[in-house]
This record gives sequence, structure tokens and C-alpha cells, in this order.
Amino acid sequence: MLREPLLVYLRQQWPKPSCIISDSCTPWTREVARELRVPRLVFHGPSCFFLLCTHNVSKHKSGGHLADAFEPFLVPGFPHKLEVVRAQSLKFFDYPGWEKLRDEAAEAEASADGLVINSFRELEAAYIDSYQKALEKKVWAIGPVCLSNNETGDEVARGNNTNVDENHIRNWLDAKETGSVIYVSFGSITSHSSSHLIEIGLGLEASKRPFIWVIKEKEMSPEVASWLSEGFEERTSWRGLILRGWAPQMLILSHPSVGGFMTHCGWNSTLEAVSVGVPMITWPHFADQFVNEKLVVEVLRIGVALKINMSIFRITGDSEGLITREEVEKAVSELMDGGAEGEERRKRAKELGEKAKKAMEGGQSCEDLTLMIRHALEMDSRTDIQTSEG
Repeated sequence: MLREPLLVYLRQQWPKPSCIISDSCTPWTREVARELRVPRLVFHGPSCFFLLCTHNVSKHKSGGHLADAFEPFLVPGFPHKLEVVRAQSLKFFDYPGWEKLRDEAAEAEASADGLVINSFRELEAAYIDSYQKALEKKVWAIGPVCLSNNETGDEVARGNNTNVDENHIRNWLDAKETGSVIYVSFGSITSHSSSHLIEIGLGLEASKRPFIWVIKEKEMSPEVASWLSEGFEERTSWRGLILRGWAPQMLILSHPSVGGFMTHCGWNSTLEAVSVGVPMITWPHFADQFVNEKLVVEVLRIGVALKINMSIFRITGDSEGLITREEVEKAVSELMDGGAEGEERRKRAKELGEKAKKAMEGGQSCEDLTLMIRHALEMDSRTDIQTSEG
């Protein structure tokens, strides 16, 4: 459907495109690049940790023999020991219709001239090297791209559909102590039931910590709206800020007063927290998020996993009751306090944030970007020569 319009548009451009960088979920762009006789690079949105994990599991057909979808199994060929369960970490591949897209994407990727990821080598070097070796293709890590524009206006523009003015958010944060605020947001796709939202809110209240909590419009049921207005907002008004809708996430995360982030572990949100040195409370919901949690909690050790009562889900298949206010309070306290262990966690997060900035300020990510452009131009030049000789 989009192939022909894109082809017409690109043929009208001058100078002509030298390369196409397209998302892995748009395999049809392979034919566009072929017709234009330009190289094509594949952009992957998830972490390289996840990409390598799923590649190896798929290649070796791991875990498929297990009768219990919750039984852990080892990921083969990984740089270190990594256990996942099919019911969570790899559920992404069970979605109806995904197999067809997955196969088409894999076929298109096999003919691509390289891969681009939003990450940085200081964070994922071992996984990038292993993934390159597995695919026999160059992988360029050019992130975190959230640090590519440091203009305050840009930070706000990324989330300008909220019920609170950004200046109010900034002033609210300015009034709080350094590292004291927990920021709670679960991305744009994930939705919680009314009971889950109430448990989250009561857990935040019990933690006695300042918080910013993002509740999406689609989550604002009459039950939740009544609960908020009938006591919760009044009880927490001195230390809680509720944002209905979207939020300027980078503006919030990069503020010195923010000391923790409760997240769904989507890669963009995870990398944004890493890039500004903020540790996380993890609550993954689907797709790559469960594997990202393992990177954050087990490998990088900059996060605390929110304890989920999976026994309820295993027996009933119902997500209600998965979390409790007590577990939310416990996770917030562990992340924001945590004694010596918490201090080390914050130190590691801060160090990663510094490495992320250096990577984007003339470091390895800048070098990878330069090498990627050089590679694309060289490939384009070779194609031009072959075309003229033909």
C-alpha cells in the first residue's frame, strides 16, 4: 500500500537518496531500496539484549518442548547465563499474525546492508558483538537518541498533551529535594484496570514519598476519577502530582529531584532513564519488556522488580490481583532508600548516565554514526559504478 507512494516520492527528490534506513517491521522497503539501487539499513527499536535473546531462542528452538510455559529455560549461545520463561519473555512471538511479519522481516533483514540500534556500546557491547557475529552483519549503535537534542523546548514538545503546564511541573520539581521524587509512567500502550490503578495510588501514598504519576485518559474510568477526587488527591496534594494524559518524560526524568522511575520497561523509556542516571522499579507487561527487565535488574543492577503475584494469573488467567499496594510501597522504599545496596544501585545508574552522555558527545555513538554514514555512501557509490558499467 505504501510502497508505490514512497517510491514515487523518493524518485522526485534531488539529490537522490543515498540510503534507506527503515524499521524492521517495514520489510517492504527492501523492494523500494532495490528499485532505487541504494543500500538499505534496518533499524531495530528494541534493545540488543532482547534482539540477541530472541534470535538465539528462535535459532535453537529453545523452550518449545516445555509443557509448563512458566518453567525457566536457558538462552543458548548468550554471553552469560540468562533464563527466560516462554509465558512472559517470548509471548511477543505468539501473537496472531506475528509469524508472517517475523518471517518477512527476517528475509528482508538477511539482504540488508547493516543494522542500526538505539543503544550505546558502553551499555551493550557484549550483546552487540554477539549479535553482529550471529547475523554476520555490521550493527551500529547510535544512541541514546533521546540525548541528541538538549533543547528544553524539545523535551517539552515530546509530550505536550497534559493537563498540567510544563512550567508548573518544573516549579513543582524545583521545590522538592534532590533525588526524592518517584516518577510513575507506563508508556502509551499499556493500560491498567481501575483496581490496579487504585493499588498503585495507595502504595504511593503509603510510601510517603513525593511522586509524579501519569494516568492515561483511557484509564480514567468513572471509578478511578471518583476515587481520585474523593480523598486521594487531597490527602497527597502536598507531595503528589497527577498528570492526566501524556507527560514531558525527558523533562521530568532529567530533573535533579527525580530519584526513581516506575516503568513498564519499554526500551525507549528504559533508555531514557539510563541516559539520565535514574534507577528503576520494573513492571513489564508484554513483548520485549520482560527481557529488558532482566537487563535492568539482573545485569546492570540499576532496578528493583515489582513483585507480581503470578500464581493468580497461572490459575485463573485473570490479571486482577497481580499487584498490591504493599508491594508497591515496598518497591518504592527499596529503590529510594535501600541502604548500602540502594546507594550502590544509584551509583551504578549515575555512572551509566555519564557514559551515555559521553557516547553522544563525541564518543562511541558519534563514531558509529560516522561509520554508518560512510558505509552507506560507499555502498551507494559501488552501486552507481555497477549501474554505469552495466
